[in-house]
Amino acid sequence: MPTYDYITDEQDTTLSSTAEHSRLAALYTYGLLDAVRPVVLDDLTRLAARIFDTPMSTVTLVDRNRQWFAGNTGMDGNQAPRSISFCAWMVDDPRPLIVPDAHVDSRFQEFSNVTGAPYLRFYAGVPLVNPDGYILGSVCVLDREPRDIGERQLTLLGDLAAQATGHLEAIREQNRLSVLDAELARLMRREQDLVATVSHELRTPVTTMQGYLEMLAEDEDLAPYRRMLEPIRRNGDRLVRMVDHLLAGARPDDAPAKADGLVDLAAAARSAVDTCEPLAAERGVKVTLSGEESPAYVVGEAAALSQALEHVVRNAVAFSPGGNEVSVLVAGAKIEVHDQGAGIPAEELPYVFERFYRGRHAQEQAVPGMGLGLAIAWRIVNAHGGRLALDSAGTGRGTKAKICLPAATPD
Repeated sequence: MPTYDYITDEQDTTLSSTAEHSRLAALYTYGLLDAVRPVVLDDLTRLAARIFDTPMSTVTLVDRNRQWFAGNTGMDGNQAPRSISFCAWMVDDPRPLIVPDAHVDSRFQEFSNVTGAPYLRFYAGVPLVNPDGYILGSVCVLDREPRDIGERQLTLLGDLAAQATGHLEAIREQNRLSVLDAELARLMRREQDLVATVSHELRTPVTTMQGYLEMLAEDEDLAPYRRMLEPIRRNGDRLVRMVDHLLAGARPDDAPAKADGLVDLAAAARSAVDTCEPLAAERGVKVTLSGEESPAYVVGEAAALSQALEHVVRNAVAFSPGGNEVSVLVAGAKIEVHDQGAGIPAEELPYVFERFYRGRHAQEQAVPGMGLGLAIAWRIVNAHGGRLALDSAGTGRGTKAKICLPAATPD
């Protein structure tokens, strides 16, 4: 059985101002002062009062100039001045405090809560010491009649204090998580607002430029210059795609899919391949499609699924050297896109679906893109109840993308 040293009336130690400042800073991280009392701490004080057969019990937190009852049974109000706090005596010395009769104890006999209501006589408290060693307050039992307790009862009160400390740590951790969630939500809103603003500022001038380019292309007097206008138009289209990617990448990951109806995956795959043909021709990459003869249906949004497939195929083409092939295979509600490109190192695979992530090869070889294509594709497939996964044998061994969606029937 553990033994305790008690605080005696000869002791008169006080914390330095620096130590007290640090203690208070630790106390405030729990967010319990001036807050609604946690039910679990009220329950603990009721248990303590019942065990010790006392009319009063508290879980007390000692603030700068007051004590706050974070758990309370039998005491009036939620707080009291620190100047009449028995618990505050343990802040300077983290040992149990036993006061058999405050009326004859020179330290406490002039306290207003001894000479007046609630006319305290007996006090027994054990300090609350957090994991960092700071004394937050105490768990105590109080009575209006003089009495004493033995070592066994004091040990039991220490066990209750340990439980209270555990509850306090859980409360603090919950508060920290709430703050982190709020900060994360704020950062996400800020990111979305920033992306939307930048996208708007890009789209407006680019759209205007494309309109003038179309007018110039129709002017017969400028026919000799059409060869020069074509690269401008192509780069304008590229900027519009970048803006679309930014807008799509800024949408919440948990956005639900719109169920337009049945979508033929084979037709969506053909649309994605056709859309990527100009990029493939520019890079000298051959794109083949097989399995499209057998329609495969899923429930979802046709435009979104076509966009997801386009991102996967476009990614395969972008990372394939000239002269290589990208094969797209449709097998029921499953689609595989296999390239013979640079491959993905094993250490990068866990991050490929993160927004704005660009691997080492993409950075070193200046592969065009913002790291949003696969992130957008993953989100769309996931919103349709499917799964998108990448499999790569390593650098220089190519990559296989597998898309699996819940199958449906035309019925």
